[in-house]
Amino acid sequence: MSTGTLTEAVLEFPDNRLLIELCGEFDRNLTDIEARLGVQILRRGNLLAIHGEAAAQAEASEVLQALYQRLEQGKSVNRGDIDREFRMADGAETTGSQLDMFGPGDRIEIKTRKKLIEPRTEAQKAYVRSLYENELAFGIGPAGTGKTYLAVAVGVNMFIQGHVDKIILSRPAVEAGERLGFLPGDMKDKVDPYMQPLYDALNDFLPGKQLARMMEEKTVEIAPLAFMRGRTLSHAFVVLDEAQNATSMQMKMFLTRLGEGSRMVITGDRSQVDLPRGVQSGLRDAERLLSNIEKISFNYFTARDVVRHPLVAKIIDAYDKDAEAG
Repeated sequence: MSTGTLTEAVLEFPDNRLLIELCGEFDRNLTDIEARLGVQILRRGNLLAIHGEAAAQAEASEVLQALYQRLEQGKSVNRGDIDREFRMADGAETTGSQLDMFGPGDRIEIKTRKKLIEPRTEAQKAYVRSLYENELAFGIGPAGTGKTYLAVAVGVNMFIQGHVDKIILSRPAVEAGERLGFLPGDMKDKVDPYMQPLYDALNDFLPGKQLARMMEEKTVEIAPLAFMRGRTLSHAFVVLDEAQNATSMQMKMFLTRLGEGSRMVITGDRSQVDLPRGVQSGLRDAERLLSNIEKISFNYFTARDVVRHPLVAKIIDAYDKDAEAG
């Protein structure tokens, strides 16, 4: 039936058990979709009736069908999955030639020991593809866009599949308010707080006992950037996180560690440089010097790609606009 621009779409879902999972506890998944699109979704047995403007109703239908298909494949549906479907639907309309090499409908999945990871935005999708296709890749953009998380997931996946023999994760131990020398404990105790986000990512992808064994056997290493000097990193998946806090000399040192059979990923946020005033960020230098070299990919993220709390994207936008005004 139709009233003005309002329409009703009726979707049938043959498996009632999967439909219950699709709706979510207390229909919270339906509520999320309703709030996002301004539609009303009513359940009638194994049918869902969607009321709203034609465009919103069509988008809700597309999202619901995609989520139900996930359930048929034995996957879960949570808020993150709903968010991904909306972002991918939006990205399909604005995808540029960079992403045309793999269509917006293609699925990219990263299998780890503990979970299956899927990019939530077109920029994340292009980034993950570039990590598999290039020996050296850069991920540049604001916090919360998944740069490091996805890189570590790809590293774990490549290790599991036998493409690399070890995973090496590094960060510059840049002092931001506290001096390392004044912190209690030995050197490991002093630098571990800087490395914690890398530990967190690994714990998401590998069982605790396996991770502990791999670290003991040195097939997983987490170390400050300064510890990379003098090494050649062969047959390894190497991630340099927070690269905006590496100096130009440190960046050159790190990039020239790349050895045979290795992959290297550099991630950073140009708006969060903690280096002393007047010290050039090595990430900026790398962009300037390497952007035209074949086989090196540069992938950029914006506030649209933030997958943390929705307020984070708005906070980043506010700071970006203030910086532009200044």
